[in-house]
Amino acid sequence: MKNKNPCALENLREDLRAGADSKRAAATQRYFKTGKGEYAEGDIFLGVAAPQTRAIVKKYWREISIADVKNILRSEIHEERTTALLILVKKFEKGDDIQRKEIFDLYLANTKHINNWDLVDLSAPKIIGAYLEDKDKNILLNLVESKNLWERRIAMLAVFRFIKNGDAAMALKIAEILISDKEDLIRKAVGWMLREIGKNCGQKIEEDFLRRHYRIMSRTTLRYAIERFDEQKRKYYLNLE
Repeated sequence: MKNKNPCALENLREDLRAGADSKRAAATQRYFKTGKGEYAEGDIFLGVAAPQTRAIVKKYWREISIADVKNILRSEIHEERTTALLILVKKFEKGDDIQRKEIFDLYLANTKHINNWDLVDLSAPKIIGAYLEDKDKNILLNLVESKNLWERRIAMLAVFRFIKNGDAAMALKIAEILISDKEDLIRKAVGWMLREIGKNCGQKIEEDFLRRHYRIMSRTTLRYAIERFDEQKRKYYLNLE
């Protein structure tokens, strides 16, 4: 897929830098835990506001090639990786079967660059989940066993697509594997998807899972999972021993 505009990549990067804001960048780096020893250590932000990023995606997604998208996906700049993933989502949604497979494969080959929770959350359900919706989903079980935090979160977030369509089977299987994960960002993701199961697939399905696993799940996971329950039921689960 060739660029309609051979200058698209250069222009896109120029537009991102034109939207840079040093004060926003400093605040965003703190928010996304980029300090030494934190989960996104060393990540670099320009401080581009989300609406500006989305406007740039809208401007360039048709013009830029998959090869150039891969280039910016591997950037050290967070907003460039964000832009790359949003463009991939757009191309995936508008693409044919061949293009969708190309984007799916590209995504899985570059998970080490999809390395913060916002990057995973904006892309995994819409690319990985969407592609696997009518296919064998067992590839997600390989990601779940990964030592890479972000690959495990990709697996957990990919199932959001299935959950929204009323299918909780793979989500429950992955949640059961990750229920004892030590990473806070995985615990939150598991609780979030359990909450969505209750919303989209039936609260009974969620509660059956909670009753089987409440003793081993973290309080973080439990609190996320029961967020939509009424107060009496929340207190019931929080007081179980």
